[in-house]
Amino acid sequence: MQYDEPLQRASHQIYLAQQLTLVNSFPMATPDLQHVHEAIAHLRRLTELFQKRRAQLASEAGLTEQQWEVLEQISSEHFMPSMFAKKRESSAAAVSKIIRQLVDKGLVTVSLAEQDARQRRYELTGKGDQVIASLRQSRQEAIDKVWMHQDEGALRSFNELAGNLSKELEALLRA
Repeated sequence: MQYDEPLQRASHQIYLAQQLTLVNSFPMATPDLQHVHEAIAHLRRLTELFQKRRAQLASEAGLTEQQWEVLEQISSEHFMPSMFAKKRESSAAAVSKIIRQLVDKGLVTVSLAEQDARQRRYELTGKGDQVIASLRQSRQEAIDKVWMHQDEGALRSFNELAGNLSKELEALLRA
């Protein structure tokens, strides 16, 4: 939020602090089990829809989701196939196969690193840059259509809940 004067900023900060105090002064109610199951069903549906939309965008670009993921990583510099494979719990051979497919499509070039001939350098071609730009534009258009008209307060509540759920699930996984 932009403020014209320091007084506006201070006034807004006081207002937010008052709202936070008001919210925190009420005891938290235990959710109804039916509402919990409904929320889980909604999250499952959202996950499925995100996955389908991602597959649709990849397909429209002539890629698989895995190819898109590798292309995205290569575009961010310092791409290391072995680290990528480890993060994705995949084999180096599987990642190498995807890279070969991207090279065959003319989206990526592979060369020896100048400092160390044992290292390879991965770069997007002009065509690869265009594909990534198109995918990012399509993704932004979807964000604009789906997310940007949502209520700010509802989004903040969603973010807080999603963050809390993530922390709780991560703790369960570590236990």
